[in-house]
Amino acid sequence: MSLNEIKQQTQQIVEEVLELSNLQKGQIFVLGLSSSEVIGGHIGKNSSLEVGEVIVETILDILEPKGMYLAVQGCEHLNRALVVERELAIQKDLEIVNVLPSLHAGGSGQLAAFKYMKDPVEVEFITAQAGVDIGDTAIGMHIKHVQVPVRPILREIGQAHV
Repeated sequence: MSLNEIKQQTQQIVEEVLELSNLQKGQIFVLGLSSSEVIGGHIGKNSSLEVGEVIVETILDILEPKGMYLAVQGCEHLNRALVVERELAIQKDLEIVNVLPSLHAGGSGQLAAFKYMKDPVEVEFITAQAGVDIGDTAIGMHIKHVQVPVRPILREIGQAHV
C-alpha cells in the first residue's frame, strides 16, 4: 500500500468521524496508532516512521484549520502518555511529563507529532471528545466517559482495523 493511499484513507475516515461526532472548535481529537498494523505487521513490532508521519500530518491538516486539537497516544512503554500542543496543556491544566518518544517507545505517531506540532509536549492524561484508533491500540482511557462509538464506512487504514 502506498503512502498516498494511506493518506486518502486517513482523510476519509477522520472527516467522517468529525462529522458523526460533531466535534467543535477547541475540542480534542485523540489518535491511537499502530503503524506496524497499518503495514501488516504485529502491533509494536514493525513501526514505520513514514506511515506515522503521513497519518499525523494528514490529521493535523484537517484539525488545525477547524481550531481543533490533536492528542497522539503513545504505547505502553510511555504509560500511554500523549503528545499535545503546549498551548492545550496549559489551557486545560494538564500535567506535562518529562519523556521523549522513540520509534519503539512511544511510536511513530508520537515522533511525527513532535515533528509537525508547533510546540509539542507529553502529558499524562487527557479527556478527548472524539478520536480514532488505528490498529486496536485502546484509546478508550483518553475519551470522555459517556461516548457513542462511531463506525466509519471505511474500517481499515492499510491493514489496520479502525
